Amino acid sequence: MLVYEFNMMQTLTLAAIVLLVGRAIKHRVPFFEKFFIPSPVIGGVLYSIITLIGHSSGSFEFTYDGQLKTLFMVAFFTTIGFAASFKLLKKGGIQVGIFLGVATSLVILQNVVGVSLAKAFHLNPLLGLAVGSVPLTGGHGTAGAFGPVLEAAGAQGAMAVSIASATFGLIAGCVIGGPIGKRLMARHGITSISEGDSQKYEGVEKPEEEKITENTLMNTVYLITLCMGLGTVISMLIKKAGIVLPIYIGPMIVAAIVRNLADGKSINLHHKTIDTIGNISLSLFLAMALMTMRLWDLAALAVPLIVMLLAQTALMAAFAYFVTYKIMGKDYDAAVISCGHCGFGMGATPNAMANMESFTASNFPSPRAFFVLPLVGALFIDFTNASIITFFINIFS
Repeated sequence: MLVYEFNMMQTLTLAAIVLLVGRAIKHRVPFFEKFFIPSPVIGGVLYSIITLIGHSSGSFEFTYDGQLKTLFMVAFFTTIGFAASFKLLKKGGIQVGIFLGVATSLVILQNVVGVSLAKAFHLNPLLGLAVGSVPLTGGHGTAGAFGPVLEAAGAQGAMAVSIASATFGLIAGCVIGGPIGKRLMARHGITSISEGDSQKYEGVEKPEEEKITENTLMNTVYLITLCMGLGTVISMLIKKAGIVLPIYIGPMIVAAIVRNLADGKSINLHHKTIDTIGNISLSLFLAMALMTMRLWDLAALAVPLIVMLLAQTALMAAFAYFVTYKIMGKDYDAAVISCGHCGFGMGATPNAMANMESFTASNFPSPRAFFVLPLVGALFIDFTNASIITFFINIFS
């Protein structure tokens, strides 16, 4: 068997190739565009299939340097921390707070269902988290971050299970969203939208587009690096207290503190630049995480994984239909949010937006839904999700 170890620079180069291949395939295959499958996921899964062939045939095996993967992971989640603004939460009003509570409740249920089914199949309960809110509400980024944590806690194959579940969730969330919204409208006889509510949210101003310059880029890199360094110290202190958590939690907390201090002093942190750095970091992190995925770990978990994912899909559909709709106001906007929640709770915020755009294109506009859901999905749910996942890990590890 040929065994080759990629050093740091070679691992980074390979990740870039995986990204480029994934992007090329995505642009040529409409299916991937339709369901918002990320380019690093496409390229990474394709590469991991190649390594699966090498492993199964005994022909070749590769190992990789993981330092940059950790660096990009922490950098991405640090940029997420900068989005946690209490000023924005307050500006969003009670609807944003209510939906955050609804989404957080789903996170808890996803983990309860996952852990319960894992126990029913006589599997490590932590594998239930790998089919719970880690990949579903969390998406590929959270799956890639918590997968190694779950494996270190004893859940063999958690990384591969998390990534597979996240990919399934992207598709399932888009498939069930529209029918849920349509059924809600038909059952409750919804035929219009509240004009007052529409005007209220249409009046919300959009932030001005900012330009990325060398100066703003360098200042932002310095700020992110500072938060990463200080945050890792916090993570180490928490770990010494006996609490198991990913290394990125500390940097996220520091970044959130910096964001809210900046809001209080009306300091511009150049959020477009932060988002750009975050997106680049996420792409490289995911590429490295997926190309090192051990697909052969999924073989023994195929049947339990299918059952658990189908159960999670049923949970999402029922939750959106009976809970999200009722709590969010039992009106047209609530139906649109329920439709979007399917994409958000099973995949990612872009899937939720796609669900709502498709639904409103055939019905009525819903400014409230398009204001409330992205705020929760893009800014706040990562904090509550990570906290709840950490709680479950410390119970069952």
